[in-house]
Amino acid sequence: MKNQKNKNLTSWDDHLNEKYGKIGTQTREKYEQEFESFKLGVLIQEARKKRHLTQEELALKVGTTKNYISRVENDASDIRLSTLMRIITDGLGGHLKLTLDLK
Repeated sequence: MKNQKNKNLTSWDDHLNEKYGKIGTQTREKYEQEFESFKLGVLIQEARKKRHLTQEELALKVGTTKNYISRVENDASDIRLSTLMRIITDGLGGHLKLTLDLK
């Protein structure tokens, strides 16, 4: 009975392949880039909340607006590297570490 239930399950990779195409296709690459941007916004929002800052307080520390911080957290805005660094260092008191994966 357990095996019969599992036949209706789809893996996350299969779901992504079906919805966005296989890895390497233009549609899938676009999805992957947008997902990374989304994750960045979530990370910033979680760090801000951990520091008990409002969007407005973070914006004041960074020299931007509450509206801009909101757009970054909700992935409605592309963010410049210099601004990202200010948000992390000046606003959140952290350090930015980047990695680069080459295929």
